[in-house]
Amino acid sequence: MPILNTQSMGMTIGILKEPSAETRVSLLPEAVATLIKKGITVQIEQGAGEKAFSSDDDYAKTGAHLKSRQEVLQTSDIILAIHQFTEVDTLPAQKIIIGVFQPLFHPGLMQDWAKQGITSFSLDMLPRTTRAQSMDVLSSQANIAGYKAVLLAANNYGRYFPMFMTAAGSIAPAKILILGAGVAGLQAIATAKRLGAVVEVFDTRPAVKEEVMSLGAKFVEVEGAADASKAGGYAVEQSEEYKQRQQQKIAESAAKADIIITTAQIPGKKAPILLTEAMLGNMRNGSVIIDLAAATGGNTPFSKNNETVVHKGVRIIGDSNLPASMPSDASKLYGKNVLNFLQLITTKEGTINLNWEDDLVKGSCITHDGAVVHERVKQ
Repeated sequence: MPILNTQSMGMTIGILKEPSAETRVSLLPEAVATLIKKGITVQIEQGAGEKAFSSDDDYAKTGAHLKSRQEVLQTSDIILAIHQFTEVDTLPAQKIIIGVFQPLFHPGLMQDWAKQGITSFSLDMLPRTTRAQSMDVLSSQANIAGYKAVLLAANNYGRYFPMFMTAAGSIAPAKILILGAGVAGLQAIATAKRLGAVVEVFDTRPAVKEEVMSLGAKFVEVEGAADASKAGGYAVEQSEEYKQRQQQKIAESAAKADIIITTAQIPGKKAPILLTEAMLGNMRNGSVIIDLAAATGGNTPFSKNNETVVHKGVRIIGDSNLPASMPSDASKLYGKNVLNFLQLITTKEGTINLNWEDDLVKGSCITHDGAVVHERVKQ
């Protein structure tokens, strides 16, 4: 792979409108203005920012050019789209596309992109290092998902969250169980505590115990977890023996919980079932489960993405796109991540410079020069 791939001419970045269910946009007008100040031409598909409360006029005021979808696709050097888009197969070779493409779940599609000569960067594959934090889209969006999961639970739960002492009698606080103390889980703890709930937390990584306790939650420990320190911040598969111990502990906590928020996902694999049918059968009528892992199968056997399923009086809400329920802030944070990533692949003069010596550039690149170049996607 060559170290440099520069363009002497000025560069054009295009922003696509997302599919109808998605409210976010890759860059808000304030982020576009940052690029234009660097001498980069920005083209945006008409209506791309409407659902994130940014009108075509707002973009035009920054100096961006409003174009049809076809014009953006054909005349931009770099195309920004949060999700995969169907017209990739009509793009000329040498185009660069940046988004969150979940390549581990779509290896065949990545092969097709490679054959076409597309250079694709998937920001969900960034190595999780300290340097990558400013462009970590999974974390910026998971923060929102954790916050909204608790509010969604509160809206669907038929009782109070905080403890109340009234003349008419006392109300006990809601008991919340959170499975997974990653970014979404930690934000869910903080939000649930603010609303007055009692919170218990499970995670396979003993290292997160301090963070969980510092937020005022109880950490439920299971001995013998597999070491995740070499997995670059992602979850890893656990042994069968550990899974059995874990299930026993979760069953005890689930039986007492009013609300469970599940966040457990393993990159490239189906989400692990953490709440079995038997556990759900022991939960009390009116309990609520918010499953943030529903897009990859869910953490219960009954989870369905973008659907609510009621099983024996327990409401299971599958929603893996909660960030889209806060489109303005979600787009703002996502756009900041994208701007930081663009700094790695462009020069100060506003030209493209793909430096393959950079571990973040190399680690997030999926296809380039006619081949799938990401090792895990290749496998």
